[in-house]
Amino acid sequence: MATGNCDAVNMDPDMDLLSDEELEREAEGFKEQGNAFYIKKDYAEAFNYYTKAIDMCPKNASYYGNRAATLMMLCRHREALEDSQQAVRLDNSFTKGHLREGKCHLSLGNAMAASRCFQRVLELEPDSSQAQQELKTADSILEYERMAEIGFEKRDFRMVVFCMDRALESALACHRFKILKAECLALLGRYPEAQSVASDILRMDSTNADALYVRGLCLYYEDCIDKAVQFFVQALRMAPDHDKARLACRNAKALKAKKEEGNKAFKEGNFDAAYELYSEALTIDPNNIKTNAKLYCNRATVGSKLKKLEQAIEDCTKAIKLDETYIKAYLRRAQCYMDTEQYEEAVRDYEKVYQTEKTKEHKHLLKNAQLELKKSKRKDYYKVLGVDKNATEDEIKKAYRKRALLHHPDRHSGASPEMQKEEEKKFKEVGEAFSVLSDPKKKSRYDSGQDLEDDGMNMGDFDANNIFKAFFGGPGGFSFEASGPGNFFFQFG
Repeated sequence: MATGNCDAVNMDPDMDLLSDEELEREAEGFKEQGNAFYIKKDYAEAFNYYTKAIDMCPKNASYYGNRAATLMMLCRHREALEDSQQAVRLDNSFTKGHLREGKCHLSLGNAMAASRCFQRVLELEPDSSQAQQELKTADSILEYERMAEIGFEKRDFRMVVFCMDRALESALACHRFKILKAECLALLGRYPEAQSVASDILRMDSTNADALYVRGLCLYYEDCIDKAVQFFVQALRMAPDHDKARLACRNAKALKAKKEEGNKAFKEGNFDAAYELYSEALTIDPNNIKTNAKLYCNRATVGSKLKKLEQAIEDCTKAIKLDETYIKAYLRRAQCYMDTEQYEEAVRDYEKVYQTEKTKEHKHLLKNAQLELKKSKRKDYYKVLGVDKNATEDEIKKAYRKRALLHHPDRHSGASPEMQKEEEKKFKEVGEAFSVLSDPKKKSRYDSGQDLEDDGMNMGDFDANNIFKAFFGGPGGFSFEASGPGNFFFQFG
C-alpha cells in the first residue's frame, strides 16, 4: 500500500498533541470506516471518512486513491481526476493511482492522456491485464473520434452520432462528445434528443458555451429564431471566440431579415421582388430545414401569382422533401396541380392532407378535385368546340358552325377512306358537344360532373346529321359544291 508521512493540516488544535504514529493510526481508522461504507455502496459517507483520513495524513497517496475511487462512483470525475493525480504525485509507483487517473481521463474523453497512464502502469506491472484492457478501450475511443471527424466533414451526421454513442459508453462524462452528438442530432432534425443532451449539460454547468450553442441551434432549426439568437448571444458572452455560435447568430439574423423583406414585398403586391428575396434567403443556410421549407412554400405562392405554375409545383415538392408534415405545402401544390389540370396529382395531395387533418374545408377540396378528375376522363366538349368553359351561347353556336362545316363528311368525299373515317368521327364529336352545351339542362349536368346517361341521353346512338340539319335549317337548306380539285363552296337553299 502506498504510504506517506502524516502532517496534519487544518485540524482541531487538540490534534497537535498527537504524535505522527497516533495520527497515522487515527487516519487508518477513518480509512477503514471509509472502506466499510464503500463496500456498502454508501459513497457519500465513504467520501467523508476518506476526507478525514486525508486531513489526518495529507501525504498518504492511498487515501487520495481511495477517495478518487469514491468520487468516480459519485460521477464526480473531475474531482476524482485531481485526487488520482495527487496520489501519483505523492507516489509515482502507485499503480492503482495511475489506473484511476487513466480511468478518469477515459470518462472525461481524454483518451491520449488515459493511454499514457495505462502505459505507465504497464511499465510498473507488465502483466497487468486491467491496464492492457483499458489501453485497448482508449485506442477504441481515439478511433471513434477519428471516424467522427471524417463523418462530420462529409456531413454524415448519423455516422458521427453512432461513433459518439460508442465512445460515450466508456467516456460517459465527456461533455465534448455529448455536445458533438447533440449538434449532429440537431443537424439531423432530431431536436428533442439534441435539446435533452444540451439541457443535461446545462443543468450541471449553466455557463457551458457549447451547450448554450446547441440549445440555440435547436431553436433556430425549429424556426424559433428570436429565442435562438438569445442563446447564441449568451454562448458568446461565455466564450467570445465561439465561432459556431457567432456564425449561427449571424445566419439567424440574416435569415429572419431576408424572410421578413420577402413577406413585406408580397403583401405590397411586389411579387417579382418577393420571389427574388425568398430566393436569396434560401441561400443563407442550407441546414435550416424547417425555415427553408417555409421559404420554398412562400416562393411557390409567389410563383403561382406570377403564373410560374410548374416552378411553384417544384418549390412545393422541395418544401415537402424537407418537411413531410408541412400541410401548407401540400395544399399549395394541390392547387397548382388543379390550375394545370393535373387532377390525379391534386387528388393524391388532397387525400394526404385530409388523412392528416380531417376538416370540412379539406374534405370539400378533396371532393372538388375528385370531381374534376372524373370530369377530365370524359370527352371535353369545350375542347372539341374550341371554346372556353365560360363561353356564351352565341360563342358556342359560332364554334359549332365552324367545326361542323370543317369536319362534315361531304366535304371530304374525295379523301382517302382513313381520312373520311377520321373526319366522320370528328363531325360526330362536334355534334355531341353542341347537343350538350346548347341545352342548359344537359350543360348544367355536364358541368357538375354528372353522367349524361342518367338524363336519358345515350351518346352511343347519337346522330350528328340530325343536329347539323336542325342547325342549318333542314333538308335543302345546305350543300357542298365542288369548284375544282380539293376546293368547295357552301350552297344555302
